[in-house]
Amino acid sequence: MPSLLLLLLLLPFLAATGLAAWPRISRHHAGWLALSATLAGLLVLALLTPAVFAGQVHRISYPWVESLGLAVTLRMDGLAWLFAALVLGIGALVVQYARHYLSAQDNAQRFFCYLMLFMGAMLGMVISGNLLLLMVLWELTSISSFLLIGFWSHRKDAREGARMALIITGGGGLALLAGVLLIGRIVGSFDLDAVLAAGDTIRASALYPYALVLVLLGIFTKSAQFPFHFWLPHAMAAPTPVSAYLHSATMVKAGVFLLARLHPALAGSELFTWVVCSVGATTLLIGAVNALLQHDLKGVLAYSTISHLGLITLLFGLSAPMAVVAGVFHILNHATFKASLFMAAGIVDHETHTRDLRRLGGLKALMPVTALLTVVGSLAMAGFPLLNGFLSKEMLLAEVLLAPGPAGFRSALIVAAGLAGLLGAAYSLRLVYETFFGTGPRQADAHPHDPPAGMWAPVALLVALCLAVGIAPALVAGPTLHTAAGAILGTAQPDYQLALWHGINTPLLISLGGIAGGIALYAGLRRWAGIHRHDPRSQGKALFDRLLLALFTLTHRSTQWLANGSLQRMLAALFVVAIAAAAAPWLGADVVRPHWPAPQPLPLLGWALWLVMIACALAGLFLYRQRLLAVLVIGGSGLMVSMVFVFLSAPDLALTQLMVEMVTLVLMLLALNYLPATSPGERSRWKVRRDAVIAIAGGAGMAALAYTAMTLPPNTISGEMLARSLPEAYGSNVVNVILVDFRGFDTFGEIAVFGIAALVVHALLRRTRMAPEQIMPGPPLQLPVPADLAQIMFPLTLTVSIFLFMRGHNAPGGGFIAGLVLAVPLLIQYVIQGTASVESRFGFDYVRCIGVGLLIAILSGMASMLFGVPFLTSGHADLELPLIGHVPLASAMGFDTGVYLVVFGGVMLILSMMGTIKPSRTHIARHGQIDPTRRSARTGEMH
Repeated sequence: MPSLLLLLLLLPFLAATGLAAWPRISRHHAGWLALSATLAGLLVLALLTPAVFAGQVHRISYPWVESLGLAVTLRMDGLAWLFAALVLGIGALVVQYARHYLSAQDNAQRFFCYLMLFMGAMLGMVISGNLLLLMVLWELTSISSFLLIGFWSHRKDAREGARMALIITGGGGLALLAGVLLIGRIVGSFDLDAVLAAGDTIRASALYPYALVLVLLGIFTKSAQFPFHFWLPHAMAAPTPVSAYLHSATMVKAGVFLLARLHPALAGSELFTWVVCSVGATTLLIGAVNALLQHDLKGVLAYSTISHLGLITLLFGLSAPMAVVAGVFHILNHATFKASLFMAAGIVDHETHTRDLRRLGGLKALMPVTALLTVVGSLAMAGFPLLNGFLSKEMLLAEVLLAPGPAGFRSALIVAAGLAGLLGAAYSLRLVYETFFGTGPRQADAHPHDPPAGMWAPVALLVALCLAVGIAPALVAGPTLHTAAGAILGTAQPDYQLALWHGINTPLLISLGGIAGGIALYAGLRRWAGIHRHDPRSQGKALFDRLLLALFTLTHRSTQWLANGSLQRMLAALFVVAIAAAAAPWLGADVVRPHWPAPQPLPLLGWALWLVMIACALAGLFLYRQRLLAVLVIGGSGLMVSMVFVFLSAPDLALTQLMVEMVTLVLMLLALNYLPATSPGERSRWKVRRDAVIAIAGGAGMAALAYTAMTLPPNTISGEMLARSLPEAYGSNVVNVILVDFRGFDTFGEIAVFGIAALVVHALLRRTRMAPEQIMPGPPLQLPVPADLAQIMFPLTLTVSIFLFMRGHNAPGGGFIAGLVLAVPLLIQYVIQGTASVESRFGFDYVRCIGVGLLIAILSGMASMLFGVPFLTSGHADLELPLIGHVPLASAMGFDTGVYLVVFGGVMLILSMMGTIKPSRTHIARHGQIDPTRRSARTGEMH
């Protein structure tokens, strides 16, 4: 059973990976792949259901970074089951709907890939059993929702809506992370079971108010609560399937899920009740008022979502056991009717090409099926009897009538709940009447009709569920509600009965009065107030835009002052800050000064290497204006550094340094093609003296640091690594073992950064146009002998590269060195024969090589977790192969393979892009006649 949890989490991510890696997959197959993964997830969830409904908690944990309390812990209880069912169930309906909704111009492969990524992030978040893991997936929902909201990137409103959602929810995520860290400090663990059991300890802590406020900031931003509610309506620029999914089962529900999840740990204080109830009630009213005044069909639904999320937040803020039950019940009810209404709105938009209520009307006769489904869904949203929304609204009214606290506070909540019911009936009536009744459609650009059954069937299924829950709530929703609420309340869960009729009581009278008042309010607004003339504007968005503009202005001015294009100024600032940061700890009175022993005698070879290195460095200082000579002498310094490593018996470092120098030299030579042969001299003596002081201080500091490190006593961590390398990591080469095992996670971060840097260079230079400083006259110089030698070298260096890779775990070598060795002969061919000639024969996709390398590194690291050991833990096997004999293999070779591919692909991508920059379009630049004083430093174009 526990392994099913891991399978449940991996299914959407595997589908997303398949969609991303499958070249030229058709729309049909992309949709079916996404739907199949979602249905498979529902099947896995069904296998877990009997045990969950019996009160069991499924749990599986894989250690990750135990010293930080981080583990991949998956946990399935009743609340997690409810949200997983919503994520997968409504997700399956949305995928089916999207297969018909997306046009031929939309990239279905990319859409379903983003949708599966989002589904996996949301599913992982709800079944997380560790708060740090929950935070990782929480942020992944923000990133993937950003991609979905901005899917139609050609539209300005989509780009702005995606950016706004990411900034607001990302900022809230930072606050939530701080709150989670405080909770972990109070409890002493990030394990969810430990946190939920430590409610009294958390509330008694002096850090509780800070932790509570920070966690609530994350919740309120994610669930669009006041004053952060304004981002949600602007997310409506996303395709309608995205809107239906975000508003019903995911994204905005993530906040209320976390509020429910942490309720046992955080609720129970006056601060919690006052803050959560006040924000929830305010959001409830603001959302309802704005929903009534919108003219966009999806805008009405977006603000109604805000209002209903405020209702759920208010219920959890009350903290009474029955209020928690009501909150969970409305999460379920809201998901069903809101998903159906968004998909119905998408059908209307799809058929009429408009969502403007002022242009719609009279669609009942043209789209009878859609009209019927929308009417029933809207009545459920308004809380009409015989529908699920009526039941949870009754429970809300019953709970606010019993709200704790002063009478004034209780009265305010009763008024807010009553007004919300009235306004909900009004905006639901407006949505139905102005879309399907009256005269119209007005100024429509199409001939609307009901869509194919495959598009309205998901809506019909959800509407049928609204009716079923409303008519027989105990039978349809009772077990689910009892299981989910029990996961929050435990033994405090009250005895209650879900029934359609509880007699004539105060909540029923308030509810019926709200419905009648809503009908009267809409009729009055339509007849006398001219509701269509109202221009709804978002004050929150206006304030957000002003703040964002102020931030951009500040950063622009700061950038102009610091990074004004002067590399010298930026380097000076960097070194000054680094020197100050390094010197600060030494200014205290109680600092322990390092003990430097007397230096050992230096052999003659060491003096020779040191003198040559110093000579090259000084030559670079005096020859800096002659750029080619400066590059060559600096390369000489690097070569001497590699020789010093040989002298100090560090062959791995020597090989790495040598390969890096060779690659860097070619890169610099390619860059010099676009720079003048000489650089201007320094005119200011003050700047010369300033740079000299900075250089001397920085060099002296690095020298002192290096000498201190080399003269440390032998009983350091190095001895421990030497002792543990062979028995624990199965490798004799300690340097390679450190890279792929002991500090493997650091290496993974480094290759990820290297790959990203290569992709950034690729993106920047792909469309860049620059002209060489000088073009040699005549045809290109033919070098047949070096070209032939370079081609002959490739199989030899490939063999050497594989040899160094295979032996790297037990002898000098490894993936990093091997990747550089393989790149060198290709670089020589690029320089001698040109990019077009080499790539016409080689034809290697370096971008995909980077991606495959990172994927292999991740999968090889995660493979160890299947055996219950931390990420990137090494395994070992001894093989006896025919003709070869004994072959020791370590699992770290898989991770080293990823390093190998990323290094090779990144180096080749950068250097191939440097060699394929397109020439400037200007006639003068094409002929190489460039005046350096008039050339753009960025593009090479003439001013």
